[in-house]
Amino acid sequence: MVRYTGPKNRIARRFGANIFGRARNPLLHKPNPAGMHGAKRKKKSDYGLQLDEQQKLKAVYGMLTRKQLVRYYQEANASPEQTPTVFLRKLECRLDNVVYRLKFASTIFAAQQLVSHGHVLVNGRKVDIRSFDVKPGMTISIKAKSQNLEAIKLAQGNTSRELPPYVSLDTAKFSGQIVSAPEMDQIPLPIPINVPLICEFLAHTS
Repeated sequence: MVRYTGPKNRIARRFGANIFGRARNPLLHKPNPAGMHGAKRKKKSDYGLQLDEQQKLKAVYGMLTRKQLVRYYQEANASPEQTPTVFLRKLECRLDNVVYRLKFASTIFAAQQLVSHGHVLVNGRKVDIRSFDVKPGMTISIKAKSQNLEAIKLAQGNTSRELPPYVSLDTAKFSGQIVSAPEMDQIPLPIPINVPLICEFLAHTS
């Protein structure tokens, strides 16, 4: 299991957005991109633009590896539905991301930690695999012994994040579900990401 431990603020500044939803906005005091020349950057090539889009998507979903993205793309490309839609849906339905969307965690990284440490149940059984594919109707909940964790309480008290329309939450029971397959226009990405361009990039480089 790969866990990203690198400089998160530097990545957020690179893309000019608080993409990880951290309480301390990394752009508050240093709004320019990281690096010696900050905002003074040369125009990027098509390859550079495609690579940037891929990096943004990897970051939004918790610094996934390229190998993981390629696998999701290949599975989506084999589907009869539109590849970009299925590709993004597969990322959105990862267990760690669903835990984040249900506001059991303040950031995607905190959600990864909750899952990895065994605090999360799927249909009443512990699942500690972050990439577990959550299907509509599955119940995602927090273990009874973990419901008093301060990090979970803080996340639930955050009024700046709303639940997307494809999930439902029972706050009293610390449980929720994906009620329908997410559509691209419903997914609350923190920055614009050109998913079809990423699929095109992966098709030619994987």
